[in-house]
Amino acid sequence: MQYAVGAPLPPNGQASGAGAAMHWTPNPGPTPPAPSGPPPAPAAPPAQQPAPGQGWHGPAPQQAPAGGHSTTDITGHIQLPPGAPVALPSPPADTAAPDASQAAVAVLLIGPAGAGKTSVARHWADTRRVPTAHISLDDVREWVRSGFADPQSGWNDHSEAQYRLARRTCGFAARNFLANGISCILDDAVFPDRPVVGLGGWKRHVGPGLLPIVLLPGLEIVLERNARRSGNRRLSDEEVARIHGRMAGWYGSGLPIIDNSQHDVATTVRVLDDVVARSLASPPSW
Repeated sequence: MQYAVGAPLPPNGQASGAGAAMHWTPNPGPTPPAPSGPPPAPAAPPAQQPAPGQGWHGPAPQQAPAGGHSTTDITGHIQLPPGAPVALPSPPADTAAPDASQAAVAVLLIGPAGAGKTSVARHWADTRRVPTAHISLDDVREWVRSGFADPQSGWNDHSEAQYRLARRTCGFAARNFLANGISCILDDAVFPDRPVVGLGGWKRHVGPGLLPIVLLPGLEIVLERNARRSGNRRLSDEEVARIHGRMAGWYGSGLPIIDNSQHDVATTVRVLDDVVARSLASPPSW
């Protein structure tokens, strides 16, 4: 349902409504007496406009009225083209592999629930030497408070729609960060058997420069980590096993896979840095 919030604003410089034709004119006062003496000299001709190539020679620029609002954005925000993904710059062919700790990149960290995606992504963003943002899909989904469609209560059209909305929101945020020189890492449980919805959607939302990396420890590790969760992020053992089995389809896909079964978060982040550096030097085909 949409609610009317008033009539649309008129174009710039035009008024509308009941007072549109009202103009204030100062009181002219008494008519001044006619001047005496010789007639005044003719007015000087207007200043010569500069010749082509010697400066601006178009119509005189319009001055903004006093107290008006300038249309120039002076906040430093970079306006994104509507719907256009921001591609990451490619390194020159004759240069060495870029330093992953310094490069501005967008990483998509894929893995099942309990793989440690959020912890690794947050630590990676915290410890980089360049500005880096962590964009968590689950956090963005949970921005919806009243009416939150929890997929654990039953996967339906509402939960599917909220996932799509959260992914588009994360994608826009990633593009905006990249356009302003800030790297980002996103985390999501993308399934290999749904490439159009998963990787295809992220590629549309962020751009072709996105680097997908899979974080996939063993099932026992995933079950143990999931058991330490609480709230709506804790899944049943059966659901965790099912998701982990589907994630195994990433093997043989060509995407880099990190098995962090025996790694703590700091060690996994160092491995992730190495994988990102190799992916920048030789982007995976996906």
